[in-house]
Amino acid sequence: MRRSMAIAFTSATVAGIMLAPTAAFAAGHSTGVRHFGHAVSAGNAQAGSDPDTTVTFTVTSGDLSISAPLTAGLGSGAPGTNISAALGAVTVTDDRALAIASWTATASSTDFTTGGATPAETIPATDVGYAVGSVTTTGTITATPTNITMSNDPQTVVAGSAGVGDDTASWNPTITVHVPAAAVGGLYTGTISHSVS
Repeated sequence: MRRSMAIAFTSATVAGIMLAPTAAFAAGHSTGVRHFGHAVSAGNAQAGSDPDTTVTFTVTSGDLSISAPLTAGLGSGAPGTNISAALGAVTVTDDRALAIASWTATASSTDFTTGGATPAETIPATDVGYAVGSVTTTGTITATPTNITMSNDPQTVVAGSAGVGDDTASWNPTITVHVPAAAVGGLYTGTISHSVS
């Protein structure tokens, strides 16, 4: 037994392999094989495998929002003329990270008044035009513009469709006031509101 083990040890050291025990040796001894001084059960030997690791992570999502200038000045003009200027950048930001996304941006306006806001000092919202112009997008979204005559009720100005993931859409609408011929002189003030849903 000592000799057989010595041969197996020497063979493993020199040739890189281990000799199997002879039948005569196996008949009177345990089937365990001693390799470099450690016993290994023949029945428990396992082949190596390629390990798999399950990996997870989270993609976060946010909100759908719209931004617009806090103030805008359109300039001046005489009764019976048009006063027209760009409002400033209006931007829809869709951070919902949806597989299929759509949204609708609307605009509405109050009447514009000066002085005591009498009928003679009021220019109705329906005398104001809203032209979207070009729409610049980021991400995957189709943005369809619609020019409108303003009113006190919200109307669609840009519709987003076929969106994937996060996206933005921006435009700088031109606001045109058709000043009535009977308009009273003064600084007129009104509010244009934007919304998205």
